[in-house]
Amino acid sequence: MLKEDRIYIAGHRGMVGSALMRNLKVNGFNNLLVKTSSELDLRDTVAVKQFFEAEKPAYAFLAAAKVGGIVANNTYRADFIYENLMIQNNVIHQAYKAGVKKLMFLGSSCIYPKMAPQPLKEDYLLTGLLEETNEPYAIAKIAGIKMCDAYRAQYGCNFISVMPTNLYGPNDNYDLKNSHVLPAMLRKFIAAKKNGDEKVTIWGSGTPRREFLHADDLAEACVFLMQTYNQSGFLNIGVGQDISILELAELVQEIVGFEGKIETDLSKPDGTPRKLMDVSRLNALGWTAKTGLKAGIAKVYNEIKDNDWENA
Repeated sequence: MLKEDRIYIAGHRGMVGSALMRNLKVNGFNNLLVKTSSELDLRDTVAVKQFFEAEKPAYAFLAAAKVGGIVANNTYRADFIYENLMIQNNVIHQAYKAGVKKLMFLGSSCIYPKMAPQPLKEDYLLTGLLEETNEPYAIAKIAGIKMCDAYRAQYGCNFISVMPTNLYGPNDNYDLKNSHVLPAMLRKFIAAKKNGDEKVTIWGSGTPRREFLHADDLAEACVFLMQTYNQSGFLNIGVGQDISILELAELVQEIVGFEGKIETDLSKPDGTPRKLMDVSRLNALGWTAKTGLKAGIAKVYNEIKDNDWENA
């Protein structure tokens, strides 16, 4: 990518898209093309067609998606598969039609089989059954990878795919009904400290292990790969290290300064026992994550500690 190239970021107000914008601007890429969902509904085929014909971006990052936690994924199954398929079908196809030089499709680690060996290698895709609760979302994301590969094979499009691990950072979602584990935990501990509560309860046994990547590290990896990686399939993006949910809770407790107890609720599900990315392919290309988990969470805590969620 050249500094003057027109670069479209789909989903620029989300955690990933906003991180991409920050990274690109810092690195001198200022010809950025963005549209809010009210300005451009990516589910609308005609609108997306007109947008690409008029704007003709040279590069595109497809970070727009309908996302949510376990409850949202399981409750709105039709919405998750329909809306994500429509978004990516429209953007990928119109990028091809408009002659976009290169497109990056961002997926999710939930594409892997529920009982895949750990750490998760790219080769494990489609080797087993998916986690039932988010199967519609995962199928949509798998379709996006395969669509990019198909357009590469048939039309010679330089469309690439990446699969980030669990993310956290600025512009995360803190709604307790549909947020992911780390932002939900941060909100719970911050509220408990403010309210003088004696305990914070976490779901399940606390034994499942998860990996967490700061959104700014993801953005750096994406921009690096957009400039250097040109192959089919997809690449994992992660840190290559994980932590148990209970250890995560203890870390958040320390950072927030909550002095009460942590309790586990065994009536709630644990989910997949472990989700750790194998990032050896990415590391071999010359990129590794830089933000340590404690430092990253502390940074986020300082950004959100004064939020008034109750009156938002």
